[in-house]
Amino acid sequence: MQNKKLIDLNGIRNIIFDLGGVVVNINYNLTLDAFRVLGFYHFDSIYTQLKQTPLFDLFETGKISSASFREEIRKQFPMTDTEFDKAWCAMLLDTPEERIKLLKKLKEKYRVFLLSNTNDIHINYYLPELNKKYGYDVFSTLFEHTYYSHEIGLRKPDKEIFEFIVNKESLHVKETLFIDDLKANVNGAIQAGLAGYCLEQGTILDLFPIPVIFD
Repeated sequence: MQNKKLIDLNGIRNIIFDLGGVVVNINYNLTLDAFRVLGFYHFDSIYTQLKQTPLFDLFETGKISSASFREEIRKQFPMTDTEFDKAWCAMLLDTPEERIKLLKKLKEKYRVFLLSNTNDIHINYYLPELNKKYGYDVFSTLFEHTYYSHEIGLRKPDKEIFEFIVNKESLHVKETLFIDDLKANVNGAIQAGLAGYCLEQGTILDLFPIPVIFD
C-alpha cells in the first residue's frame, strides 16, 4: 500500500484487534445478495455495515437467542433456518495466512486481544471452518483472550466495552492500541482513553514495522 504510515508503537504494550474487516475479510454485499436470491429484496433496509435496526443490536449483545432472531426476521420474509444462516454468513470470507503470521509475531512482543461485535451464528459457522483449514485452534493461538459482544453483553462503539476489557485484563489505557475498520468504533476506544487507529484501506500487514517470515 502506498503512502501508508506505519503505526507508532512507542509506549504500546497491548493491541486489541477488531475481527471483521481487520483480521477476517468480509463483504457485506454478499449477504445482501444472498438474501435477494431468496427473494428478500429489502434486507438492506434493516441491516448494512454502517447501520442496523435495534433487533440486530439485541442479537449482538446476546439479549435474544439465535432462534428468536431468526423468527423476528421471518416475520418480514419466510425462510428456513438453513437458508437464513447461509445468507447471513455469506459475508464472512477468509483469514489470510499472512495475517496469521503477523499476529503470531506481534504476540511475541505485545499482549494481543480480539474484540468483535458479532453473534453466535457467525462465530459457530466461522471458527470451525477456520480451524479446519489450518488444523488447529487459530484464535486461541493468536490472541490472549477473545471478546465477543454477544457473550459479554456490550458492543462497540460504546466506551463501556473498552472499559470492560481494560478492567478485566488490568491494562493501562495509554499503553493500549485498538484497531478497527469503522471510525465510530475507534472513536469509542479513544473516548475510553485508548489509542485508536481506523484501518480504512489496505490490511494490517501495511501497518506494523515487524518483519513477517513467509515460507
